[in-house]
Amino acid sequence: MLRFIAVAGLLIIFLSFSAGTLHRLRKLGQTDRDAMEKESLRIVRKMFRIFLRLSGVTVTVKGKENIPADIPVLYVGNHRSYFDILIGYTTVPGLLGFVAKKEMRRYPFLSEWMVDVNCLFLDRKNIKEGLKTILEGIEKIRRGVSIWIFPEGTRNRNAELTDLLPFKEGSLKIAEKSGCPVVPVAIKGTADIFEKHIPIIRPSHVTIEFGEPFLIKDLSAEDRKFVGAYTRKKIIDMLREES
Repeated sequence: MLRFIAVAGLLIIFLSFSAGTLHRLRKLGQTDRDAMEKESLRIVRKMFRIFLRLSGVTVTVKGKENIPADIPVLYVGNHRSYFDILIGYTTVPGLLGFVAKKEMRRYPFLSEWMVDVNCLFLDRKNIKEGLKTILEGIEKIRRGVSIWIFPEGTRNRNAELTDLLPFKEGSLKIAEKSGCPVVPVAIKGTADIFEKHIPIIRPSHVTIEFGEPFLIKDLSAEDRKFVGAYTRKKIIDMLREES
C-alpha cells in the first residue's frame, strides 16, 4: 500500500503544480511546436521513470533493433495495465503519442499533458469522430510522430496472457493510410504490478518485445483485409515465446 500512496501522491503533486510549466510550454509551442513537444516528452518520460522506480518495476527490452531508425511507426501492442503506457513511453525513441479513450479528456492538467505529448482521444462509439482521430493520427505520422495503439480497445482481464481480445480492424488504418511501418509489441508482466491486486502496487519484472516491422501494402490480399487479426497473431506468437 505504501508504494501506491507514494505513486499516487507524487502524481497528484506533479499535476497540481504543473500549471506554470504547462503555460510555459504553451507559449513555447506558439513559436516552436517541435521544441515544445520534445520538452513535454522529456518531462513526462522523467516522471514515468520515477513512477516505475517507486513501484519497484524492472524492465527487459527485447528487439529494440527492430524499431526503424529516423522514421515514425505505428506501435501495436497488447494491453493489460495502465503501466503499459509508462513502459511504452520510457522504452521507445523519438516523439510518441498514444491513442486513448475520449473520457480521459475530463481530467484537468492530465489531459493537457496528454495533448502536449501527442496523445489522441478516441470516441469508440462515434464513427464520425473516430475517423477524425484516424486523420489526426495520419497527420502526426506525416510530421514524424510515432503513434501507439491498443487494438483490443480496453484492458484485457483474461487469465491467459496469450488470450488476447479481438483486434479492431479499423485501428490500423493510421498505418494503412500513411504507409508507415507497423511494429508489433508484446508486453508481459504489467498486470502483476497493479491490476491483479488493486489497490496494492507490487514490484514486478516486465518484458517488452518489439517485433519485426512490416508494411501493410506488402502483405497478401487476405492479410491486408484482416490486418488486425494478422498483427494479433504476431503478438500472440511473441507472447508464447516469452511464456
